[in-house]
Amino acid sequence: MRLTQKAQCIVSEYLRPGGQAVDATAGNGHDTLFLARTLGPGGKVFAFDIQPQALAATATRLEEAGLSRRVTLVHRGHEHLENSVPPQSRQHIQAVMFNLGYLPGSDKTTITCRDNTLAALEQARRVLAPGGIISVLAYRGHAGGQEESLAVQAAMTAMADDDLKLSVLESPGPVLLVLAPRIHD
Repeated sequence: MRLTQKAQCIVSEYLRPGGQAVDATAGNGHDTLFLARTLGPGGKVFAFDIQPQALAATATRLEEAGLSRRVTLVHRGHEHLENSVPPQSRQHIQAVMFNLGYLPGSDKTTITCRDNTLAALEQARRVLAPGGIISVLAYRGHAGGQEESLAVQAAMTAMADDDLKLSVLESPGPVLLVLAPRIHD
């Protein structure tokens, strides 16, 4: 199973129909579509991207699936997550998904950046509902990718506590980092 599919499989366990989620890096819309489908008709997804072509691809994917009404596309970087999610949604977000790197099929010059991603992670933690999950799929093969991945893993390790556990799933390419509720005995 590819790590993109693994991330969706893990996140799906934390989503409830009618809930809310964030796709912090919409890209071509695969995670946005997954979240919209899984949350169902009463659900709401906030999908962020700084690239107009990414939002256009996501919009097309959602329209083809008939799910556009479930998603708010946000043309801003994920470092603006907290201020872009409506106040009534904060602390009600069941999942925040990140897919770091660059837009597949693009010119690869626009990439996620360590400092912006670290700011976004802190904000994701603040808008997350109790029992919510944060997943980060970090690609490491491009310039700055390894540095960003290591910084994100360190930040997520620091976020882990009595209630949240960090799981790390390695592959030869990307790494999947998941911050999810601990199961207490």
